[in-house]
Amino acid sequence: MKIRQSGMPEESMWREFFEPQTTLIRLGLNRQCVDVAEFGCGYGTFTIPAARIISGRVKAFDIDPIMIEATRSKTTAEGIDNVDVKLCDFVGNGTGLADESIDYVMLFNILHGEDPHELLYEAHRILRPNGIAGILHWNHDPATPRGPDMMIRPKPEQCRAWAIESQFHTDALSPIIIPPYHYGWMMKKPKR
Repeated sequence: MKIRQSGMPEESMWREFFEPQTTLIRLGLNRQCVDVAEFGCGYGTFTIPAARIISGRVKAFDIDPIMIEATRSKTTAEGIDNVDVKLCDFVGNGTGLADESIDYVMLFNILHGEDPHELLYEAHRILRPNGIAGILHWNHDPATPRGPDMMIRPKPEQCRAWAIESQFHTDALSPIIIPPYHYGWMMKKPKR
């Protein structure tokens, strides 16, 4: 099941919206993260930088075969050997990853889907205790050059509330501002 309003622009345009390594670091990804899951890898914009930061493997999922091939081609061309790219309907069927097997989950520009709770529950299920869900989304501002329709684009406080409802924890009361067009949250899966 594709996420509604999920059409990707041309890659050259897409690259202009992000500073991937800076974004990942600001959202808590670091060398202590061994294994990472990415829900919707797209062109590999965040996949490749994440693979260079972490000490383990990136499990990159997408439903679009074109995006899978784009990411796979980049990992091969750049000699990145710690990325597993998988064509998968992770929205409808989950990731297939084992419970508590991942240290960090990337939920980037994806919580505008029909049921963000399902994505957050899957992230919570696969995260180890103290694992982090990094959430990134378009500002709730019609002046952004891209992003989902304003009717379905989540506000920062909505993303925070959904994550808390899905049993994540954060001490932050305000989102992390990710210039020029995004905000983010670091949500932690609490220890038992």
